[in-house]
Amino acid sequence: MEVNNTQPPARPLDTANNYTQGHHHTHSPTNSQHHGIFPSISTLIIIIAITSVVLLFVIFLIIIMLRRLKSAKNNSTAKEHNSINNTSSRFIAHTTVNFNSSPDVKGGCLYGGHMVRTPPPRFRGVQVFTYKELEVATDKFSEPNIIGNGGYGVVYRGVLRDGTVAAIKMLHREGKQGERAFRIEVDLLSRLRCPYLVELLGYCADQHHRLLIFEFMPNGTLQHHLHPSNNQLKPLDWATRLRIALDCARALEFLHEHSISTPVIHRDFKCTNILLDQNFRAKVSDFGLAKMGSDKINGQILTRVLGTTGYLAPEYASTGKLTTKSDVYSYGVVLLELLTGRVPVDTKRPPGEHVLVSWALPRLSNREKVVEMVDPALQGQYSKKDLIQIAAIAAMCVQPEADYRPLMTDVVQSLIPLVKNLHSISSPSSSRFLNRSPRSS
Repeated sequence: MEVNNTQPPARPLDTANNYTQGHHHTHSPTNSQHHGIFPSISTLIIIIAITSVVLLFVIFLIIIMLRRLKSAKNNSTAKEHNSINNTSSRFIAHTTVNFNSSPDVKGGCLYGGHMVRTPPPRFRGVQVFTYKELEVATDKFSEPNIIGNGGYGVVYRGVLRDGTVAAIKMLHREGKQGERAFRIEVDLLSRLRCPYLVELLGYCADQHHRLLIFEFMPNGTLQHHLHPSNNQLKPLDWATRLRIALDCARALEFLHEHSISTPVIHRDFKCTNILLDQNFRAKVSDFGLAKMGSDKINGQILTRVLGTTGYLAPEYASTGKLTTKSDVYSYGVVLLELLTGRVPVDTKRPPGEHVLVSWALPRLSNREKVVEMVDPALQGQYSKKDLIQIAAIAAMCVQPEADYRPLMTDVVQSLIPLVKNLHSISSPSSSRFLNRSPRSS
């Protein structure tokens, strides 16, 4: 039997293989493109991420550097300010005082020092003087020109270059408090205009000298007339005392309610800080201890107790809580002085009469005892009705509890009818109160 060794025809694998191979060959370019794109996107994402991190790090470094520079600048400013009293050749800084911050006054532009520099002619409308000019005005600060001497300095009578007679106050430079008092007065009085405040004409901050130039008040202080050291002065009459009381009330009303955006608390209202012009009209002076503003919640400031014994409100003297009602109390003490002719504290008087307020308060509501309290120099010059009204105002002002004291506006409104009855004064309206906005020279 013959065997057929011929192999059967091969299956058309080549076609299949070719199809498969062709299929692979057809799609391989597409796969190759995918494999090329995916690595590129990943790389781009990584680069962006790294760049972002680096950029954020650079920004962070810049912020840190800026903060350090700012901190260094603040420290430098603080060091300059702290050494202000020891360095006479420094340019004296000055700006609007923040009364609510530290007692140290910060930042700005007063003339001073050995620097080759001409002082600006005016600052906020207030004239700037050199020390040499004021030496000439006061005949080298000669003793015959001394018209006052207080805790903060000596006051001289001087004649300025234009012929104006002025009171020139040379301040003691005793630490930060003296510098603060000088800056507060310049800052505050250069912004305020009121007919019941002594006008600041100019100042001098030349080297270590600090001087304030005020309008001259020829009749001196109320203290000088109410409590004279000799009997040569004629006692103030009832009408003059009432006018003085109203003038002072208007001054405090202006400071508390009409001066600037926040109340100004005088903090040292007393007879020695009330000056009298040629017509015995009163103006309030000495703002070296003034505070501006108050706590928005309870209307008070917590501060170091400064002022004069006998005039301090009880809550301020005991706790340091200062409000506009603290000034009202001090005003009440002055009103009692006008009424009785007594000083606030007098240890030479009998026991129980040493402190004016303690002695007077129980008597102010008794019509018979009120008459006995009045200064003997006023005998026959007043009506009993007017006396009782003045006594009632004084009693309200010196109440131990601050909340029971009136506003100065209420005091003004109570005094106006009494003064009108004197037929010698008109009642100026509140429109007479003027603010002088800060102006650069």
